Amino acid sequence: MNKGFERLDNIYKHHADRYQQMVAREDYEGHLLPAIKRLVDLEGITVVEFGAGTGRLTRLLAPHVQLIRAFDLNRPMLDEAEKVLAADGLDNYTLTPADSRDIPLGDDLADLAIAGWTLSMLTSEYEDGWREPMEQAVREMKRVTKPEGSVIIIETLGTGKTDPEPPSERLADYYRWLETEQGFTRNWIRTDYEFDSVEQAEDLIRFFFADLADWVKEQGSPIVPECTGLWHRRV
Repeated sequence: MNKGFERLDNIYKHHADRYQQMVAREDYEGHLLPAIKRLVDLEGITVVEFGAGTGRLTRLLAPHVQLIRAFDLNRPMLDEAEKVLAADGLDNYTLTPADSRDIPLGDDLADLAIAGWTLSMLTSEYEDGWREPMEQAVREMKRVTKPEGSVIIIETLGTGKTDPEPPSERLADYYRWLETEQGFTRNWIRTDYEFDSVEQAEDLIRFFFADLADWVKEQGSPIVPECTGLWHRRV
């Protein structure tokens, strides 16, 4: 377990509201939902979401699906998600605390299992031993998904980047593992942030991404570029 994991784990446990302020600014051009729809027909489906956080994907998907069952290890993140989803008037979701490697659901329930910006945390928590816990999480995603259903894993390909690039060699190894050993196919999109001001961009980016905020300040723009990967496979 490294210091980066400890810092992010502290954010998820104690600063969910501020985290939500930041992610609410992500993908201001709205590329993510169309990218998911190109992979899966969302109409009338049941979704199981792994590592839902403050409801970023839950909020995006709920208006288009029949039911979304969302899980996250950290109760404070789910409490923030409840505020966000309730404010939108959504009611076709459940929020339940659970580890992504042990979801309290039966087999073959979901048309889509999806995990956004979450499984990569295992590469920080377990460092070079990430493969076994990652296999457990991916196996759990497949288990809850119906035959011929879809699994989508969404991860970063670089905040502050205009072209896709894994932020670390360990993440690059993880992404290669998804493609070469787990049968996933990768697509990527831009999910740029738009903040109200350069000052707000610097403040919220520093909160989560630390020294990247120095680059944001130097660029002098409230737009922060970001690349995001979507890994998809059928069960």
